Amino acid sequence: MGTTTDKRTDDATNDDAAATVVKTTAVEGDGAPETTTDGTEETGKAKGEAGKAPAGGESSDTAPATTTDADADAASDTDAESDADADADAEDATPEEPAAAAGAGAVVAAGLGLASVTGTWLSTLLAERQTLLGQIKLQSGKATDQIAAVYGAPWHTTALVNGVFAVLAMLVAAVVLTGRRPAWVRAVAWGGLVLGLLGLVISAGMYLDLFASMPSLPKGAGAGA
Repeated sequence: MGTTTDKRTDDATNDDAAATVVKTTAVEGDGAPETTTDGTEETGKAKGEAGKAPAGGESSDTAPATTTDADADAASDTDAESDADADADAEDATPEEPAAAAGAGAVVAAGLGLASVTGTWLSTLLAERQTLLGQIKLQSGKATDQIAAVYGAPWHTTALVNGVFAVLAMLVAAVVLTGRRPAWVRAVAWGGLVLGLLGLVISAGMYLDLFASMPSLPKGAGAGA
């Protein structure tokens, strides 16, 4: 009888211990200690932190990637701004060169037009040369008309040279006025065109003796001399 009673007492004790373990496992999520078979205790909070460790590891791995993407975006924005500034500088610098060339052309056209009206040192030099040639022809007997040789030829030479300057002025002014130009360039070019046209009209009148006829000797003056 004593042996049977002791055996039943041991079974009851084992059953109570097993119930304690099951109860402790059920409430371990609330931070209660868990009793293991080897007598050690592990809290539910520690296990929860251990379970959350992989999630924390993933967030730590993702953070550098996000930072790298932000740096790449910032670098691309910087490159885009640099390209935009370069394009803006190129656009600002491009129109200046054609405008300067057009302005120079307009000034040249105006100068040529003024020269065609007032005359140039070239026309004066060629006129004097033609006068000398006329005198040489008269002395050598190759020219019989003294007025035409000494006066008419130099006059026509001056008109011809001035006409060439007038045509050049009109051509340069026409080239300048073909494109979109600043207002002052167009004004100067129009002035050169008008002066060239006026010089051409004057030169044509001089060459064709429209403004004044060629002087002539009275009849019988040569015989009396």
